[in-house]
Amino acid sequence: MKFLTNPNIIFYLIAYIIGGIPFGYILAKIFANVDIKKSGSKSIGATNVLRVVKQKDPKLAKKLAIATVVFDALKGAILVVIAKVLGFPPAVWWMVGILTVLGHCYSPFLKFEGGKGVATGMGVLMVLLPIETIIGIVVWAVVGKLTKISSLASLSGLLAVVVSSFIIHPNLPYVESHAPLLLLAFIIFYKHLPNIVRLLKGQEQKVAV
Repeated sequence: MKFLTNPNIIFYLIAYIIGGIPFGYILAKIFANVDIKKSGSKSIGATNVLRVVKQKDPKLAKKLAIATVVFDALKGAILVVIAKVLGFPPAVWWMVGILTVLGHCYSPFLKFEGGKGVATGMGVLMVLLPIETIIGIVVWAVVGKLTKISSLASLSGLLAVVVSSFIIHPNLPYVESHAPLLLLAFIIFYKHLPNIVRLLKGQEQKVAV
């Protein structure tokens, strides 16, 4: 029972549960009365919110997609900030971030289905590796603008974060290892495997903003 009263374990559980809050699903359901789990890619992320809601109300679709990105990023960033403010060690900061992304990707509120973890991961990394994350956002924006393919832009941004982290921080601050970042990147990469297959086949859909 001491396991369940361990502050770290309690925080990890909270991070996973809060990470699992499906803001895209909730916003689309409340404001557009559509179930994004039954349409499009069936993901709860901003891209699917934009794609599905756009069929009903293009202007509303953009607003809800932006709100989804913001809320998904904030749940990652805020939890890591709280972990830092409360004095937890750096290893816990990373674990909280990873579990928040896991919660988003495998939400306990959606039968352990969810999104791709990009926005939530961005929020986590903006706190832990701000310079690398800004580089990743720039790459994401450029690739997205040129290709209009959300998954390609996201994966390119993720790769930019990882590569730049090795250049800027040969050893990540405090933890002295890239393992936590690589684990977080692997989760997001794994969730994009169907997209990668479609990209290789030239079948990935573009998103018209």
